[in-house]
Amino acid sequence: MPLTPTERDRLLLFTAAQLARARHARGLRLNVPEATAVIADTVCEAARDGLRLADALARGRGVLGPDDVLPGVVDIVTEVMVEAVFEDGTRLAAISDPFGEHPPDDGAPGAVLPAADTVETLEPVRVLAVHNTATVPVSVTSHFHFFEANPRLDFDRAAAYGMHLAVAAGSSVRLDAGSTVEVGLVPMGGDRIAIGFAGLVDGALDAPGAKEEALRRAAACGYLGAHISEGIPEGTPA
Repeated sequence: MPLTPTERDRLLLFTAAQLARARHARGLRLNVPEATAVIADTVCEAARDGLRLADALARGRGVLGPDDVLPGVVDIVTEVMVEAVFEDGTRLAAISDPFGEHPPDDGAPGAVLPAADTVETLEPVRVLAVHNTATVPVSVTSHFHFFEANPRLDFDRAAAYGMHLAVAAGSSVRLDAGSTVEVGLVPMGGDRIAIGFAGLVDGALDAPGAKEEALRRAAACGYLGAHISEGIPEGTPA
């Protein structure tokens, strides 16, 4: 029977989930790939049953609890993402807190326990309102060049040039579908070279003409909010 790549991936996920369920039925606690497979498969099957996205996410979030997985898994698997086919089309389902709300396991293997006075807090130098026009949640990590964040996020791109989120390293900000959130930004440090991300800069942030060229690329690629900010002169360090 000929199968498309998407159908093969779905069968692979289903097989992994069934193996994990069989092991769980024998009384074994699940590891990272096993738990991830079960949660993702549960959401896909909920979509196949005709549930809406929010209900499918709730079903996936409730299928396993902290006692069903090995120590440390809850702290590693903080979000599960899977493409599921709903009645209105294929949607990216992002399951946050996949094991439900729970206190952090400070005794988990590899847990980092910083002293209270060593946690860096960043004071934002700029605050922007960001509107998520996408139909799925979007998460942006702490040191991502915010100017190059998801094109469906509508905000003043020029004002965010050369900046990242004013949050603790390794954390992120989640924007639910249709929501508007105010985020604080701080300038990127070091040599201020942005390589990778969405490929809108790929070089020195403060090079002559770099900001204008990045805005041109962003506008050409359909990034919302890609325009020159009023009141922020060109060449102003971001």
